[in-house]
Amino acid sequence: MGSRGSSSGPADPPDSSLAQVLAHLLRRGQVRLVSRGGGRGLQLVSTPLPPPSDSDDSDGAWDGCLGDRYRPPVDVCPDTRDIEKSEISTQIRLQTGTLTPHPPHNLTRLLHRRERGLCHNGSFSHGECSRVTTHFLPNHVTLVDRFPQKAFCGVYSPDGQVFMSACQDQCLRVYRGRGGRLRKVLTVRARDVGWSVLDVATTPDNSRLLYSSWSDYIHMCGIDGDSELHTALDLNPDERRFCVFSLTVSSDGHEVLGGANDGCLYVYDLDRNQRTLKVDAHEDDVNSVAFADVGSQILFSGGDDALCKVWDRRTLREDRPQPVGVLAGHRDGVTFIDSKGDARFLVSNSKDQTIKLWDIRRFSPKEGLQASRQAVTQQNWDYRWQQVPKRAFKSHRLVGDTSVMTYRGHGVLHTLIRCRFSPTFSTGQRYIYTGCSTGRLVIYEVLTGRVVSRLWQHQACVRDVSWHPLLNNIISTSWDGSVCQWDYQTRDGVGEGLATSSPPQSRRQDPETLEDS
Repeated sequence: MGSRGSSSGPADPPDSSLAQVLAHLLRRGQVRLVSRGGGRGLQLVSTPLPPPSDSDDSDGAWDGCLGDRYRPPVDVCPDTRDIEKSEISTQIRLQTGTLTPHPPHNLTRLLHRRERGLCHNGSFSHGECSRVTTHFLPNHVTLVDRFPQKAFCGVYSPDGQVFMSACQDQCLRVYRGRGGRLRKVLTVRARDVGWSVLDVATTPDNSRLLYSSWSDYIHMCGIDGDSELHTALDLNPDERRFCVFSLTVSSDGHEVLGGANDGCLYVYDLDRNQRTLKVDAHEDDVNSVAFADVGSQILFSGGDDALCKVWDRRTLREDRPQPVGVLAGHRDGVTFIDSKGDARFLVSNSKDQTIKLWDIRRFSPKEGLQASRQAVTQQNWDYRWQQVPKRAFKSHRLVGDTSVMTYRGHGVLHTLIRCRFSPTFSTGQRYIYTGCSTGRLVIYEVLTGRVVSRLWQHQACVRDVSWHPLLNNIISTSWDGSVCQWDYQTRDGVGEGLATSSPPQSRRQDPETLEDS
């Protein structure tokens, strides 16, 4: 649901006018208006919360452990009509070597073709290499690290040389990898932290680490040099209680883009050491932001108003901000967005228990915005500690939904769970992968909408996931305090790029796990 300050931890209603506070409580379902009868007007009545023993409100919810009581719905036959006509279908088939008629999918046939010299220049093309990778999706888990409290973030740097994690113990941990193995090289004590560090990012040269929390500042510290030298980047917000839920660094390392609980986008110039842009972007929390491509001119944002918006900085005015387009179709708040990197396509994860794929050349009409807003106002449950109501499982599209594809099969509860495109280099971006409130890592095939793998090891929700940009491994970060690395391993224990020092563990058998394609 959409309520500023509710996305990642407990928060009070905004300190604003009485009308705004009342609207906030009504939207949350914490109060309701009841007619007194006899023409005596309306009465404000408090809506009691369920008792602690109720299955909708328990210690397990705050620990991110409701997953064993929730089985996310799965589309048996996903609707692929739009994506089959989309440009992304051609892109992915080209990147995975399946654009030609009747390409051999059997690995033995691929090897036989290469040995007979039937492959281009006598070796596999990049697309064929990506197709080979589909036979070796990660299936084996190794513990990278375990923390005393909830782990919130875990992400590789764009070049894969650095892995960063953030935990509720207010510590940032930096790992460096070589040959698929991660080694912790630095622990940084975060500053000015409320609730938890909520997002992390590095500069392109991997020299500086940035992080955000419930604070007026984005903090930056060195990785290679003195990590004690922190710099506070003052965003100068108007809100008294302020939080940046999502941040990212431009490809040239000059700017930081953030999305906050005041509904605004912020751009901070690292060279000039000042905020250069503040955009009133959404009607509720901005939960996720992204640069569309390396050019840094097109920005994406997603918020608790269930909308994804596209912004062009070349035409953007701070005093009259207008997006170049809006993408509507979700029924509840957007928790994360990820750009494909081509300034054309993005994916969004949502509290309505779906991922949607969007083409920014297909913006939503006014009817779509109205339908999405209406759907959000009808949400009166709190995804942080309550189970998903059955009415949230509606599968029919909203009026004006212009998404290219919808993916169902994972749960979004407790926190802002993240989803991403798989890497171009190793997979041709053939997959979308996501964390899950059931403690699983779920991998979808982009073009079919099918769940091709569910990896299950964690005891609580998986908030963040990160696939190495060059190697065939995925890191999952969970509220159970563990960070795990997933690699491919054959039944006889032979694999590549297995992780750190802890002894390997076998994957827990998930009754819902589907065979990899």
